Amino acid sequence: MSDQTLWTAVTLALLVAGVAPAVYLAARGSNVQRLIGLQLLSASGSLVLIGLSAIVNQSSYLIVPLVLAVLGATGTLVYTRLLTPRIDSEEDAR
Repeated sequence: MSDQTLWTAVTLALLVAGVAPAVYLAARGSNVQRLIGLQLLSASGSLVLIGLSAIVNQSSYLIVPLVLAVLGATGTLVYTRLLTPRIDSEEDAR
């Protein structure tokens, strides 16, 4: 089994086992489950992109997943900060 075939199998497994549940969590569920889904999607997406760069054997493609890993956590924090006043105002309205 060649290295390219192995990386292809690993990347497909990450797509099925990581990205699919993350999209489901981000699309449905409570606010906390959506945030968890976004964080899982960011981590799984980074791993899939690393696998794709190994498949095509281009180390220059590693820039995108490294930037996504840094911005994914930051984006989740910003999203949480922007969501917090909305949650508080919904609870006050009830």
